[in-house]
Amino acid sequence: MAYFVPLLSTFLFFSIYCSQSKALSSNYYAKTCPQAEDTVMKVVKEEAQKDRRVPATLLRMHFHDCFLRGCDASILLSSKGKNTAEKDAPPNGSLHGFYVIDGAKRAVEAICPGVVSCADILAFAARDAVVLSGGPYWNVPKGRKDGRISRASETTLLPKPTFNISQLQQSFHQRGLSLDDLVALLGAHTLGFTHCSSFMNRIYNFNATHDIDPTLRPSFAASLKGICPLKNRAKNAGISNDPSPTTFDNTHYRLILQKKSLLFSDHSLLTTPKTKSLVYKFATSKAAFHKAFSNSMIKMSSLTGGQEVRKDCRVVN
Repeated sequence: MAYFVPLLSTFLFFSIYCSQSKALSSNYYAKTCPQAEDTVMKVVKEEAQKDRRVPATLLRMHFHDCFLRGCDASILLSSKGKNTAEKDAPPNGSLHGFYVIDGAKRAVEAICPGVVSCADILAFAARDAVVLSGGPYWNVPKGRKDGRISRASETTLLPKPTFNISQLQQSFHQRGLSLDDLVALLGAHTLGFTHCSSFMNRIYNFNATHDIDPTLRPSFAASLKGICPLKNRAKNAGISNDPSPTTFDNTHYRLILQKKSLLFSDHSLLTTPKTKSLVYKFATSKAAFHKAFSNSMIKMSSLTGGQEVRKDCRVVN
C-alpha cells in the first residue's frame, strides 16, 4: 500500500511553507483585541452545548490544519473553480464544525474588525474544545496569519490510521515534533467517533496469514465486525473512540494496553520501548497526560505559514 511518503519530499514541502514560532507571542492581542479569546470561548461553549460532537471535530480540524502548511487556517478555505480545497478531501470528509469557526470569526470581527486571524481563532477553539471536555487549559501563542492556498491533493501528507511507528515518527519529525509529542498528541483520540473505513483493514483480510489483526483482542474484533459488516453497512457506521467520547481523559491509553484501540496507528505506540513506556505513563496518570498534551499542543500550534488576516474564513481577501 502506497502510504509511505518519502522523508525528503515531505520535509522540503513543509520547510518551504512552514516555520516554527514565527512572530507568535502570548500577548499579541493585548492592546488590539483583548477580548478575542473570551469571545471565541463563548461561541464554542454555546455550540458544544447544542452538539456534543463539536469539541472533537474542532480539535481534529486544528490538527489537520497545522499538519499541512502550518497552522494557517487553509483547512477553512472553500473550494473554488477547478481547485478542490483541503476541507473537501477524503481525510476531512467527516469534519462538520466549520460553522462554529464562522460564528466565532463574526463575533470577533464585531468587536475587533480585521485584527484576529482565522488561524488564531481555530487555535483558540481547539484549546477551548479540550477545556470544555474536562481537559487542560494552555496559553495559546498568538499572531498566526491566514494562508491563501488550500489544495485537497496535499492532504495525502496527513498521518494515516494505517501508519506504523516509523511512519508516524517520520511524519511528526518533519514538523519538528518528537516521539514524546507523538504519543501525547495521539491522546486526542480520546474524543470523538471513528468511522468503519478507518479500521476495516484490521478486521477483514488483514494479511495473508490472519483475517483479523492478531494485535486486536478477539472479543473486541468480533464486536467491531458486528458494527461494521462487509456488506450492507450503514453509511456512517462506526464507533465512539472510547466509552467516554466527550470527556478528555486518559481512557484511550488504557484501551491501547488492553488491545482495544481502533486504529492500527494507535496500537503501533506499543511497538517501541520509549513509546510503550509513555503509553503506560499516560494510562496511569491523567495529570501526566494533560501536562504533556498541553506542552505538545503549544509546540504543534506554533507551526506557522500564513500571510494575511482574512475577513471571511472561507475565502482569501
